[in-house]
Amino acid sequence: MTMTSTLAAQARQTATATPAPVVVDDRGAWRGAIGLAVLTLAGFGFLYALAGVGIGQALFAATANGSLLERGGHTVGSTLVAQPFAGEGYIQPRPSAAGYDPMALAGSNQARTNPDMRKRIDEARAAIAQREGVAPAAVPGDLFTQSGGGIDPHISPEGAAIQIARVARARGLPREAVERLVAGHTEGRQLGLLGAPRVNVLELNLALDAAQGK
Repeated sequence: MTMTSTLAAQARQTATATPAPVVVDDRGAWRGAIGLAVLTLAGFGFLYALAGVGIGQALFAATANGSLLERGGHTVGSTLVAQPFAGEGYIQPRPSAAGYDPMALAGSNQARTNPDMRKRIDEARAAIAQREGVAPAAVPGDLFTQSGGGIDPHISPEGAAIQIARVARARGLPREAVERLVAGHTEGRQLGLLGAPRVNVLELNLALDAAQGK
């Protein structure tokens, strides 16, 4: 028998005699790891989410469900989402680069130096001035500029005030009545410090409809 054959035979005997190593969880390390994984998944992946939903529905149901507004048993919109209004009798919202589509939130992403943006702004300001019967310089900036998200539900009190005469005329209401509705739907700064006074367009338009029994 050659030396090579002898070494091969010894290797086979060694391989046959030595059993494969077996992982033994003597101290419960694997059980602990698996248990922690299951506990984490159940606790933070299910119970935490379930608790959050439950607390939201119990304490802030309207907000948790999207701040929806209903009229006559039908959902007409959300106080958080702008929408377009057709007709001279409605307060108009800010323009939207997203077409008021909540699934396509976006601004125009055009710089101030972009000639297309400057042209769009000039044309929008002129159109609003003609619609409201005022000079272009008197049109508040939020009425002809788009918000970053495209669905900003608010306009400034000045933006609402400039539309009062048109809305009152179209609805056959006294100007003072429309002014009171605008004032009643003007929200102040949050906590008296944050943000700026603003008017929710949807809520105001619904109030205008209600004033005429619509």
